[in-house]
Amino acid sequence: MAAPALPPLPPQLKSIQHHLRTAQELDKREPVVAYYCRLYAMQTGMKIDSKTPECRKFLSKLMDQLEAMKKQFGDNEAITQEIVGSAHVENYALKMFLYADNEDRAGQFHKNMIKSFYTASLLIDVLTVFGDLSEENAQHRKYARWKAAYIHNCLKNGETPQPGPIGMEGESFDAEREEAGSSSVHSGTTQPSSSSTYEANNTPTSNYTGIHIPPGAHAPANTPAEVPHNTGVTSSTIQPTPQNIPLVDPSLYSAQAAGEVRLTPEDFARAQKYCKYAGSALQYEDVSTAVQNLQKALKLLITGRE
Repeated sequence: MAAPALPPLPPQLKSIQHHLRTAQELDKREPVVAYYCRLYAMQTGMKIDSKTPECRKFLSKLMDQLEAMKKQFGDNEAITQEIVGSAHVENYALKMFLYADNEDRAGQFHKNMIKSFYTASLLIDVLTVFGDLSEENAQHRKYARWKAAYIHNCLKNGETPQPGPIGMEGESFDAEREEAGSSSVHSGTTQPSSSSTYEANNTPTSNYTGIHIPPGAHAPANTPAEVPHNTGVTSSTIQPTPQNIPLVDPSLYSAQAAGEVRLTPEDFARAQKYCKYAGSALQYEDVSTAVQNLQKALKLLITGRE
């Protein structure tokens, strides 16, 4: 069922256009993520301008799209339960980030990797629908945005980017100028502003060697969205990378509760969250992440500690 068409985007709401484009791109492959991209766009748009007639009309139509998607996927837990939806979006954002990071560390610089970095940052924006970002996600978002700008500008200037985390400097990435006239999805600014150019001057210039990304992580089945034409690689030739499955902590087999363990409602909520993360990871055949989260839940339930 096609979502109701939207009217032209008012200039005041230009900052949400890339989240809406991401939603369009993911409608068939990841409808849950597409739904929350639109929800983020709606909430952000309401904060920017919900009073002028053109903005009110646009946001009303966007709300109609959300309602239509709710009806279509009403039996999907990731739509009806925020904790499941949060885990689903976070897992997909991280997988896209890891794909781009692996390509970067391997020195494989191309437009699709740049787009994956930036789309990951857009999806981390979307996580604010569920509450404040964790420190780790906020760090990943800054890094992904800066990496997209840095690699893009290096390639545009005929320079070879440095792979992996390096000292950061101010970079700008004008996605609209790069994608003008093409059918590719725009991947520009995500913060409310009057310009489509992402300015990284507000990003810390500290060294990012403190970011720990597990090597060899594989991308979700449906990323990247496009394969560079000049590589000769097609989607049918892409094979999943063998996974490193973590060993199950032997102590969990014989763990005994230390005295009378009293679990708080917050403990139960955290354990449930770990289980939801594990379930979401399995949707992407990510056994490693699933095992890690299940172990965290089990340890919390047995010992009352994380």
